[in-house]
Amino acid sequence: MEQRYATNPAQITGMTTDELRDAFLLPDIFAAGEIRLTYTHHDRIVLGGAVPAGSPLTLPGYAEIRSDYFLEHREVGIVNVGATGTVSADGERYELVTGACLYLGRGIRTVVFDGDGQFYLFSAPAHVTHPPVMVAPEDAAVRELGDQATSNRRSLRQYIHEDGVQSCQIVMGVTTLHEGSMWNTMPAHTHDRRTECYLYFDIPEDARLVHLLGEREQTRHLIVADRQAVISPSWSLHSGVGTAAYSFVWAMAGENQAFDDMDAAPVTDLK
Repeated sequence: MEQRYATNPAQITGMTTDELRDAFLLPDIFAAGEIRLTYTHHDRIVLGGAVPAGSPLTLPGYAEIRSDYFLEHREVGIVNVGATGTVSADGERYELVTGACLYLGRGIRTVVFDGDGQFYLFSAPAHVTHPPVMVAPEDAAVRELGDQATSNRRSLRQYIHEDGVQSCQIVMGVTTLHEGSMWNTMPAHTHDRRTECYLYFDIPEDARLVHLLGEREQTRHLIVADRQAVISPSWSLHSGVGTAAYSFVWAMAGENQAFDDMDAAPVTDLK
């Protein structure tokens, strides 16, 4: 398990491109036959990918979280961004089609990934136990947002949230941009009480995405390719624009679970 230590706004002003990428970008989280996870000290989130590639993979305990098994003190949200695959939780088998989400709560001892899926994991510490729930893409709560005139028409699917799948901390969903739209959100915003992580996917091989980060008067950017993830600390705004339409998994953990708890960063304030 890789570790990323927490950052503060004063650091970002002097960072080089490589330093920004080392701090905030996870470029290689999906590898056939592997589980690759990163521990960020921002809200003690663990995120990464599991790709069984036809051979079962068991989620282990890790020394970095000082647990005998992964979910001893944690919960996890899992979204499948590959072909259909399965996740077994203490023997209960869940089949996840592309875009499906599975929540597993604290206390589940054995988690096994199998099949042709590419599973994105987002985990946070948990102090209460909630039951496992799987949600198919068509059963998610959907918000239609944005406007084609501003190139940000998008469908936002909420999976783990206050009025949906219950969790201790995690809020999680998937947003898909409509054809011809490029911005995932604008105006940008921050969540000063939560860390948010983005997994960008369905980006064409010859396309890239520009992810904005930093404070509104000290913005920086990352160039992001398909199936790469970004850690967005609570103090950092987040927005992005692609050279083609794309999708992304968004997930948050921190002080609260209120989806609309955000502080807008008007376009005219950005520098």
